[in-house]
Amino acid sequence: MLNMNKVLDEAIEKDASDVHLIFGLKPILRVARELQESETAEVLGEDELYEAYDYFVRGNIDKDEIYHETKRLDTSFEYENIRLRVNISSADDKPTFTLRIIKNTLPTFQQLGVPDIVRRMMYQPQGLVLVTGKTNSGKTTTLNALINDINENQNKKILTLESPIEYKHTCKKSIVVQKEVGVGQDVLKYKDGVKNCLREDCDILVIGEIRDRETMDAAIETAEAGHLVIGTLHTKSCAETIDRMINFYEISDQQSIKYLIGSLLKLVTSQRLLKGKNGKLVLVPEVMVVDNIISGIIRKEKISVSEIEDAIQSNLEKGSIGLINSLAQLFVDDRISLNQAKDQIEEKNIETLNRTIMQLKIKKGNAHRME
Repeated sequence: MLNMNKVLDEAIEKDASDVHLIFGLKPILRVARELQESETAEVLGEDELYEAYDYFVRGNIDKDEIYHETKRLDTSFEYENIRLRVNISSADDKPTFTLRIIKNTLPTFQQLGVPDIVRRMMYQPQGLVLVTGKTNSGKTTTLNALINDINENQNKKILTLESPIEYKHTCKKSIVVQKEVGVGQDVLKYKDGVKNCLREDCDILVIGEIRDRETMDAAIETAEAGHLVIGTLHTKSCAETIDRMINFYEISDQQSIKYLIGSLLKLVTSQRLLKGKNGKLVLVPEVMVVDNIISGIIRKEKISVSEIEDAIQSNLEKGSIGLINSLAQLFVDDRISLNQAKDQIEEKNIETLNRTIMQLKIKKGNAHRME
């Protein structure tokens, strides 16, 4: 018999980010990016997996129908004031679970390591700001930290579209309206929620994930109408984000959409997480502040990834932060190893990394001598 409470208690005590329930294995916890077996449960059989299913679905007819029709269910769950994002899928005709543990307290920008330029961009009256990264790169946490900062410091109406809602925001200086996307939820699809926001007098629209052309279209329309739109995309770099946005469209439509993106896009922050020397996760940010030079590159007939990367590196004075600069700074601050830094970039850029490290060390040494 599976004691799900004990598994969740263990996960919370060990500060796990995820819990995996898979047939034929003990529950697996992800702690500081490493997978480890639960110490409080035995190998899971089919009976135990259906016990877990009943535990999380709790007899909800709508959720039960969605899973049995689609063999997939995304939902949220609360345990001891801790929120969980629950994904149930099917493998070998048995339910399989991935549980994401959402901490009660949102970390600050400083604690996350998010550059201050990202926070300052939230004061833009309109435009498009994107938070990007691979799976498990902390996009949702950063996105909610942005919402929280606006909520604490600005008098705005914020509308969020999420699938599922992970952090519950209480209204402070701002009004925060959170809508869950999905079958049987507040909004059926992201694109429907985005289109409807124009009738809801919101100042800021937050889109949990821009995953198709229809949502991208609606986001651009909302930004054009004078709103600030903040969204996430599943990409690994700022340059790849531009490519992904354009490739939502047919070739015949791409040139016109480039002009819109070039004029509406204000900032892209791409992030990844590495295990630091102290065993804790370290955020590695890349930030692209869209100025006239980058806007011009976006509007070109053929976009060069290397040209965008070079423009980011040469735009540091306006707040852009290149990936190489982030890695070099983390190494100089003794938070990651040199091999970790090198593993994140192509071999052709290692010389630039070494040169940047040397420059930062000289700068650090000069600062110490002046103290």
